[in-house]
Amino acid sequence: MESKATAAGVPRLELRRASKSFGRVRALVDGTLVLWPGEVHALLGENGAGKSTLVKILAGVHRPDGGEMLIDGNEQQFVTPAQARDAGIAVIYQEPTLFFDLSIAENIFMGRQPVGRLGRIDHDAMHRDVAALLASLGVDLKAERLVRGLSIADQQVIEIAKALSLNANVLIMDEPTAALSLPEVERLFTIARKLRDRGVAILFITHRLEEVFALTQHVTIMRDGAKVFDAPTATLTTQEIVARMVGRDLATFYPKADVAPGEVMLRVRGLTRRGVFKDIAFDVRAGEIVALAGLVGAGRSEVARAIFGIDPCDAGQVQVAGKALAMGRPARAVKAGLALVPEDRRQQGLALELSIARNASLTVLGRLVRFGLISTQREVELAGKWGTRLRLKASDLNAPVGTLSGGNQQKVVLGKWLATGPKVLIIDEPTRGIDVGAKAEVYGALAELVREGMAVLMISSELPEVLGMADRVLVMHEGRITADIARADADEERIMSAALGQANIHLGNAA
Repeated sequence: MESKATAAGVPRLELRRASKSFGRVRALVDGTLVLWPGEVHALLGENGAGKSTLVKILAGVHRPDGGEMLIDGNEQQFVTPAQARDAGIAVIYQEPTLFFDLSIAENIFMGRQPVGRLGRIDHDAMHRDVAALLASLGVDLKAERLVRGLSIADQQVIEIAKALSLNANVLIMDEPTAALSLPEVERLFTIARKLRDRGVAILFITHRLEEVFALTQHVTIMRDGAKVFDAPTATLTTQEIVARMVGRDLATFYPKADVAPGEVMLRVRGLTRRGVFKDIAFDVRAGEIVALAGLVGAGRSEVARAIFGIDPCDAGQVQVAGKALAMGRPARAVKAGLALVPEDRRQQGLALELSIARNASLTVLGRLVRFGLISTQREVELAGKWGTRLRLKASDLNAPVGTLSGGNQQKVVLGKWLATGPKVLIIDEPTRGIDVGAKAEVYGALAELVREGMAVLMISSELPEVLGMADRVLVMHEGRITADIARADADEERIMSAALGQANIHLGNAA
């Protein structure tokens, strides 16, 4: 489906020095990007670098203040998303927006269903077209199936099929893998490679650098609203990309603290919840980071929630600093010295409409009461203390926490729980959805905590993070711990084998 211009060596899409301001905030200063047909192009940068604004300009959501855009060598100006769609640009977001009570076919052809002679929707024709689209992507989904109940990965496939039905030749994937398991990521990459081989230009946005090398052919890096670097992926290293993005060497990216483990702070024995996990047993010592790894659905988060008392369990015991913990009582868990930073910070960790200061102090409000009223001054002081320690970037602690970037929101959740003075920190997916710079700061905070003697149980789906930060790796498969791997023996192949149930390795000191 190449145009004459593209066949003659003209980029599929070119954005030249685009700019965009919102009031006094210059969100985009120099949005420059070149996408070629048959190429997967990575767009990288920290949160606030201008990536989202650039994507919204390409998608017709924002109209640029300056610059120009060319599609197949022809200048274009989009005023609406419909115009971008008609020009062949489609965006696949991290969380698709589909109609759950309609079928896959109805979602793909929403608003443009084929009709028969009497003006009625031709369901047979629609189902045939959708079945052909799905087959071309190599996925086993039925056109007639309702969207409700489908995984995020399958929903993304539907969005991709919709884009192909609209003859899209520029596909923008905005952090599509953040909520996917490793097999789902690989399936998405297989689909992306098929589209690339058909001549589609793909813009791929991610915070996971390993995905850049696995999928893309070219990299553009943005910082402070401007393009600062671009080069073929094959010419780059992870160290170079990090340095271009945040100006820090990868050697300091995982600041693993060299601490001799102390007394057992968290002891779990025989923890069982029928149908979810069984006979979970491990120790976490003071000054130690123990990672809980495994595929999505292995039961890792459920174990953490049961330890903290949010979810019930059928059997088992938990001890904190040598004292038995009453199960099913989160308030008792906090009092005993447990803290839990949940996986979904926006839904489970923050009250987005409340201020940064209020969110940072929610776990210790009782300490801030004077004469029956919460002292806002003491709230701000507490938030300021933890904000300074965690390098929180916020100009006004009284602003709603929802205005912060993902990385800074994670720091508020972390600070909220550290304010309780815990002995054991359970942190679920500590860097999901945050940029490289914020990741390094979260890792630095964890390293500092274990140096001070805290015990950390870290649940993570990112293998580089597990290998970079953990003293020991516990691997779960279908609700059981299948491996306990010492740091010196840990590698990606060993962890993945255990996660897939192909190994039963006991190399560390778990009971």
